[in-house]
Amino acid sequence: MIDAQNSGNHGGRPQRPAVKADTLVDAEADDVPAAGPTQVGSRRALAYLGLCLVLIGLNLRTVFSSFSAVLPEVTSDAGLPGWAVVVLTTVPVTLLGVFAPLAPVLARRFGAERVLLGAMAVLTAGLLLRPAGIPGAGHLPALFAGTAACGAAIALCNVLLPGLVKRDFPHRLGLMGGLYTTAICASAALGAGFTYPVFTATGQWTSALWFWAVPPAVVLLLFLPVAGRQRHGHQTAVREGVNVWRSAVAWQVTVFMVLQAMMSFSVFAWLAPILRERGVDGGTAGLIVSVSIVLQMLGSLFAPALAARLRDQRVINTVVALMTGGGFALSIFGPLELVWVWTGMLGLGQGSLTAVALTMIMLRTRDGHTAAHLSGMMQGVGYGLGSTGTLLVGQLHQGTGSFAAAGLLFLVVGALAAVFGYRAGRDRFIGASGPM
Repeated sequence: MIDAQNSGNHGGRPQRPAVKADTLVDAEADDVPAAGPTQVGSRRALAYLGLCLVLIGLNLRTVFSSFSAVLPEVTSDAGLPGWAVVVLTTVPVTLLGVFAPLAPVLARRFGAERVLLGAMAVLTAGLLLRPAGIPGAGHLPALFAGTAACGAAIALCNVLLPGLVKRDFPHRLGLMGGLYTTAICASAALGAGFTYPVFTATGQWTSALWFWAVPPAVVLLLFLPVAGRQRHGHQTAVREGVNVWRSAVAWQVTVFMVLQAMMSFSVFAWLAPILRERGVDGGTAGLIVSVSIVLQMLGSLFAPALAARLRDQRVINTVVALMTGGGFALSIFGPLELVWVWTGMLGLGQGSLTAVALTMIMLRTRDGHTAAHLSGMMQGVGYGLGSTGTLLVGQLHQGTGSFAAAGLLFLVVGALAAVFGYRAGRDRFIGASGPM
């Protein structure tokens, strides 16, 4: 975490504090008294807690990539109209933004551990409900309700889990932060890579989607004794730090986040259908998406450390934004023989883009309170507006009958991300006076 004491003046301009490549922000930074660490009785129990937190992260993206892996089969068998497909790929991302502000409120009332436990229960229930058929109504109502429940649950985990990792493992932050972020990327890769093989083995898309209710159910049982024995005291929120909503720098960083989210969740929702429409079989399409997401892990591991070492992040932000937009467009327009190259470039670019966008939280703030407020703003606005990416891709495909218009869209989105990434990457702090 950036320490305000390390932010002095040198030669009339702010001096950059010593920054680690740490993108974990405590959403409960404004709580008084500060939330204490999770109560564990031994080093073994602490290791068990760490395992549970990483396993929670391993369930936070399968809902997106698993659905897209069998989207043609779901659409055909369940008779989904085009508007329903668009809604089902958009709603969970929108809810990430809608429910994000509720997470700190619920944590103050019930404790972060119990909120995480409840979120895993809701996620499990949503994944069980999602493929269910209702007599006389078909699959659509359950698909809507289950997908919405999953989006709400993931939103709570997205906000609270980084703070628990940061709070409970201050001396192993690099290790735990790396494991946590890698687990999230791995969850998307697993959903993309294994859903279609399960469908092939069972012959039922419902079984392929029900399969993903098993991992969170297991984590729910593992985490139950940890969360159940926590004692939660009375806490209140005291607002400290800069008002980020009035900061031009904060808005530039947030718009950068919006544009990366538009591309990131469109990859999860639409890359497999794009490849399948181009003639790639379902199993190979899932494998390509999975490998692309694995490459995202590499980008997310190295980009924050590189960004933190640079005096400003204008060049890296611009390059990874253009890589992502270009990789997405080439996955649609480029020669199919080189599809592994295009999706590989997309994966490296997207992983780096997501990581540097999150790293901006730490590099543009001087203290933990401002970082938490900026993180809340970025998640609420970023995911809420970022869901328009999946919405636009779906609408363009429905209106034109192909993904060509979506390819042009993401050339524009990538270019805009480069512009706002350049502006967000300038060496400034939120709350410091300077040029817009």
